[in-house]
This record gives sequence, C-alpha cells and structure tokens, in this order.
Amino acid sequence: MRKKSESIPINYFDDDDNSGISIEKISITDLPAFEEQDHSHRHDRHSFFLLESGIVHIEIDFQKYEIKAPSVIYIHPDQVHRTIALNVTVSSWAINNENLNAEYLELLEEITPARPLALNEETFSIISESVSLCMKFSERKNDKLYHGLLRDGCNVLAALVISQYLEQTKSIDKLSRFEIVTKAFRKTLEHNFIVAKQPTDYAQKLNISTPYLNECVKNTTGYSVSYHIQERIILEAKRLLFYSRKSVKEIAAELGYDDYPYFSRLFTKVAGMTALTFRNKNLD
Repeated sequence: MRKKSESIPINYFDDDDNSGISIEKISITDLPAFEEQDHSHRHDRHSFFLLESGIVHIEIDFQKYEIKAPSVIYIHPDQVHRTIALNVTVSSWAINNENLNAEYLELLEEITPARPLALNEETFSIISESVSLCMKFSERKNDKLYHGLLRDGCNVLAALVISQYLEQTKSIDKLSRFEIVTKAFRKTLEHNFIVAKQPTDYAQKLNISTPYLNECVKNTTGYSVSYHIQERIILEAKRLLFYSRKSVKEIAAELGYDDYPYFSRLFTKVAGMTALTFRNKNLD
C-alpha cells in the first residue's frame, strides 16, 4: 500500500552549495536505480527533463503519458507526478524562482500544465549540446563567476524548452479578444482559486463584467467560468486526498471551505464520486 504523509511529498534536488540550481545526467538500467522516483511527489523548483534514449511512463496530476526519446518535458513545482523508467538516459536540470529569468517564469506559468514534447533531430541536438556545456559549467566550482555561469546556462536551457512549447501555441498578436481574456482568467485562477470561488471575483479582478468573462471563456474552452473554478479546486483536493493523510474535512478547510457538507457535495458533483471513494479507489 502507498505510504502517505501529512502533506504531498516534495523531492529536493541535490545542490551542495544551496544555489537553487541543479543539473545532472542519469542512466537507468533497472527499476531499483529509479525506485525513489516511482513514488508520487512534487519538486522544490521548476524542472526540465530531456529524454535522450528509451521510453518513460509518467503520471502527472492523474494524466498518464508514454514518452519516447527524443523528447523533453517541463514540470511545474505545483504538479504532482511519478515516473517509471527502464533502460533510459535522461538529462535533467532544475531552477528555483529566484534564479529563473522573470520573463521565462511568466511564460512557464502560462503554459502550465505542459505536456511532453517530441523533438526533431536538429532541436534535440541543440538542446543536448547545451546541456553538455552547462554540465561542464557545473563542474567548475572554483570559478569566480561559477554561480552566474550555472544560472545563465540553465536559463538558456529553460528558454530553449519554452520556445518549443511556444511554437505550439498562438502568439499573443494572433489571439482573439476572447482568447486573451481566457488566458488572463486562467492565470488569475491559478493564483486565487483558494480564496476566490465565484465568477464575479474573477470578473472584478480582470475589470470586466461577469457575463462577458463567461462569454469569453465558454467561447474559447467550451466550458463556463464556474466549471474551470470547480475543476481547479477539485484537482487540488484530489492531490491532497491521494498523496496525504489529511481528512476530507481538513482538506476542505485548507481549500477555503468552512462548510464541509457543501465541499463534499461539490467534490461528488465534479469528480463523479465521493471524496472517500476517490481516496479508497486510488489506493495502491
């Protein structure tokens, strides 16, 4: 049975100098070598993975993916995931908010959640060569500008990956007014879903009317503002139910619901089952 903790486990990257930046290459030939990653967890920083060979199975917030080399994936610190990999080679780098370029941080927030991306040969070669150079930077700890070299190198790697995600999305100048409003709503929702529960809350934050916000979001996504608010709240509830020992009542309070019966009904409505049924169903 899966071992639970009081909260969702966080994996802390190994950087001896506490720089908030780490980079490494991992070759996995058997399951015990990757045993720790088989447990669901979050990361303590923004993490990027370049799959150079093999196949990886990864579950991110209850969505399962099969990733084949050459591919890359970005995982946000909020995302809960677990990985199963055999006979693979992966380069990974991770960087915290403090060291991440502010523009890149904003872009990453906008593309979350990010799906794995398959890479063509040329793009894979560029990213792979950049990783190798950055790893060499990481070994030069006696250099006067060591931290700057490592930080800038990892920001370059982040930019290369972000650019691949952006190629698959419309540029801001090609977005319709409805899409622009929906994008702003999604960003606002991610930062406020615990305290802002009503469509009017988001309309006020965006300085538009509630009917217009609903029109924009429904036109772009096919779903109402209320639907997206509830889905985001219940996703967080599922994370806590699945990966922690907190009671449903404790989870309701953590997500801003003093009315426990109301939260229980909301969970059942959105998830199609009660919170306890969801927890029991997903026990390993």
